[in-house]
Amino acid sequence: MANPAFVKLFSGTASRYLAEKIALEYGKDLGEIAIQRFSDGEISPSFTESVRGCNVFLIQSTFPPADNLMELLLMIDAARRASAQYVTVVMPYFGYARQDRKDKPRVAIAAKLVANLLSAAGADRLITCDLHAGQIQGFFDFPVDHLDGQVVFAPYLQSLNLPKMVFAAPDVGGVGRARAFATIFAADMVVCDKHRKRANEIAAMQIIGDVEGADVVIVDDIIDTGGTITKAAQIIKEKGARSVRAVCTHPVLSGKAYENIENSVLEEVIVSDTIPLKKQCSKITVLSVAPLFAKAIRSVHEYESISSLFIVPQKI
Repeated sequence: MANPAFVKLFSGTASRYLAEKIALEYGKDLGEIAIQRFSDGEISPSFTESVRGCNVFLIQSTFPPADNLMELLLMIDAARRASAQYVTVVMPYFGYARQDRKDKPRVAIAAKLVANLLSAAGADRLITCDLHAGQIQGFFDFPVDHLDGQVVFAPYLQSLNLPKMVFAAPDVGGVGRARAFATIFAADMVVCDKHRKRANEIAAMQIIGDVEGADVVIVDDIIDTGGTITKAAQIIKEKGARSVRAVCTHPVLSGKAYENIENSVLEEVIVSDTIPLKKQCSKITVLSVAPLFAKAIRSVHEYESISSLFIVPQKI
């Protein structure tokens, strides 16, 4: 077993709020790193303590701006050039994951490009949570630990004691996530079938399944403008649901998302802290993934099985 003294945790600028919580859960202070900027905005990170021979964990989500990704790549390169023995990227939110395939001619596959950039910079491993598509793990030529947000959300949902819980997928692509929650709670599932005119704009939506008198929980990995979730909630409510909530791991919340949520029929939107909220919202509940990532880091460093972190008791 490796010596825990050689573990060093470092944070990028954007995820300092979460890295501090992860470090606290792990029981180790964050390492010292100076991230300076030239007058034109160019980023220059440097470790102000030795990382030679250390197992280095770099914590940074890659939500906008793109500087967050560039900063992480430079941190990886700096750690590698400073003779770190092993560099693990801890990326609670994997940005650009929605661009994971060619769904029309002449487009980039950004998720694959990001994977290539992490490899080129010198990363040895990735720990992330709730990728937009699980297949993205195949873009990497090094180990990926894909943590499941269900471990965080399921106990909270159980504590609500909702009498007739039904889980809803906001689109066909989210059926797997909704089914996983439905299996855990031995509950029914419905699907919201949507058609888009263009990105972030829904043309039509219909509900497949029965929600009459149910406490519906919509499950998704990302909430961006909130258009899909709030429209689905409205239609579900019109179909006779008693209450509608949403569980979304990554609160991107761009555009008029906060206003859309506040003005919607949603009783609550439950998110994690992989991305910091831009402002407070009475309907948003934030659960921390820090304990989950701290356990993953410990398991990776001590060469223990990480599979137990993916297990949520069935029919809790």
